[in-house]
Amino acid sequence: MRKALIVGLDYYHDLTPLSGCVNDADAVASVLGRHANGTANFTTPKVLTSTGAHNAVNRDVLRDSIEALFKDDSEIALLYFAGHGYVDETGGFLCASDCKNGHDGLALSEVMAFARISPAKNKIIILDSCHGGIAGNRRSGGGIAEICQGMTLLTASTENQYSFEGGNGAPGVFTNLLVDALNGAAANLVGDVTPGSVYAHIDQSLGPWGGQRPVFKTNVKSFVSLRKAAPPDRARTAFATGHSFPAARIQVPTRSVVRERTV
Repeated sequence: MRKALIVGLDYYHDLTPLSGCVNDADAVASVLGRHANGTANFTTPKVLTSTGAHNAVNRDVLRDSIEALFKDDSEIALLYFAGHGYVDETGGFLCASDCKNGHDGLALSEVMAFARISPAKNKIIILDSCHGGIAGNRRSGGGIAEICQGMTLLTASTENQYSFEGGNGAPGVFTNLLVDALNGAAANLVGDVTPGSVYAHIDQSLGPWGGQRPVFKTNVKSFVSLRKAAPPDRARTAFATGHSFPAARIQVPTRSVVRERTV
């Protein structure tokens, strides 16, 4: 069994509203739902999205949903979160719709604790929120991460960076590349898309731009396939001929037209 919890929060009662997180969550849920050949992948992933007060996702709902995700002995338990993130001297936080000041959000240490005690074989956490790179770090600091066996973290930015979205509903810089990777841009010669290949695609696609860098932390014996895509023709051709092909690149919007997913 493959379980996924996909969260995208545009609505915040007290914090600055966002505009692309719900669309990002819907895009991730759509691509993870089925393999390229149409067969089921993550069966009916649970999607929590908030566009207004009528469907606000409060901290208790977010916490309970994450706890439930990691309770089962599944092959994969995958969490994706797009929304505001916050960091202070005590650690990082995921901000729910009822968050007032950032540090009243859901502590990443709690999220990590749920994953750490989970019987799931593969625990994957993907964060498109500001300062997400702090997840898994020791509270004592020093940039040392503690990742249990079977866990993988992929975040849109370092603990000191913002995560950008395009504004007016445009996708986040990170999630745009994540979906591209899952759709096959990061597939190997047999079509498997792994967490490692997703990170490599995002990192290489951003090129030298330093405004936002993805963070990848893992403790696994071998990578699990997140999705089966069609084997890339260009990779097949390159392998057969011995010729290399250029890494993908995207045009990254400037700070003046993006919105930061931070408090």
